[in-house]
Amino acid sequence: MPVRMTVLASGSRGNCTVLSTDRASILVDAGLSCKETLKRMRSAEEDPERLQAIVISHEHKDHVAGLDVLARKLKVPVYITESTYQTFRRENKGRDGKPITLERREHFQSGRSFIVGDISVMPFTIPHDAADPCGFTFKSSGIKFGLVTDLGYMAANVKDHLRGCDGLMIESNHDLEMLRTGPYPWSVKQRVMSRVGHLSNSALAEFFAKDYDGNAAFLVLAHLSEHNNHPELARESAYQALGGKMSLFQSASIHLAHQDKPLQPLCLG
Repeated sequence: MPVRMTVLASGSRGNCTVLSTDRASILVDAGLSCKETLKRMRSAEEDPERLQAIVISHEHKDHVAGLDVLARKLKVPVYITESTYQTFRRENKGRDGKPITLERREHFQSGRSFIVGDISVMPFTIPHDAADPCGFTFKSSGIKFGLVTDLGYMAANVKDHLRGCDGLMIESNHDLEMLRTGPYPWSVKQRVMSRVGHLSNSALAEFFAKDYDGNAAFLVLAHLSEHNNHPELARESAYQALGGKMSLFQSASIHLAHQDKPLQPLCLG
C-alpha cells in the first residue's frame, strides 16, 4: 500500500485528515463529530480500526470538537503538546461538568520527532493564536508529506520544514479584498489578517513564487474560508505563482480541500 493522505474535512467548521501506510494510520486533528469522522473515513475507504493514533495541531474547536468521544471509542493514544492539552481541558467540559481527561495521551514537543508505526512525525511551531500550535511533516518509505494550516505568515522555520515534501497540504484561507469588504466584524478581520491569524491567498502565492522548492507531486490548498474566499480565486492565485516552477513538477496537481466531503485520497509510492 502506498503512503496516502485523505483529507476528510478542512475549514472553519471542522478539520480532519488521515495519513496511512501499509502498517499505520494516523488521524490528524479531530474537528468533526465522532460519528461524522467515522462515516467519512469509511466513505473514503479508510478503516477506522487501523488507526493507531490521533495527532492534534492545536486546541481550537474546529480541530478538537470530536476528540474526546473519538479517543474513547477508538481507544488509541492522543499525541498532543502539554500546553495544548491543558488549554483543551480548561475550555472543554465532560457530561459531569468537569474538565475532560484524555486517558491515553502522549505529550510531544515541537522540533522533536516521534514514531507511530512506520511513520515518523515531526512537529514544528507555527504562528497562530493558540497555546502551542504545530504544523507537521510525516515520513515513511522515503516519502515526505507536509501538513500546515492555521498560520498567520510563512515563518522561516515553516519554510525549512516544508522543503523536500513529496506531497503538501497548506492553508489558503482568504482573499484579502473579500475579507476586507466581507461581513465579519472588524475585530475578527484584524485577527484573521494578523501574524497569528490565517494565511491569505496572496501570502501563500508569495511563498510559492519565492521560497517553494517545487518538489511536491501534489498540492492541497486547505482551510478555505466559506465567506472570504472562493475556490477558483485560491486555485488561480496558486497557479500564477507556480507558473515559473511548473517544469520542476510537470505531473503535479493542485487540489482544493472541502468542508463538507472528503477529498479523494492522494497516494505516493
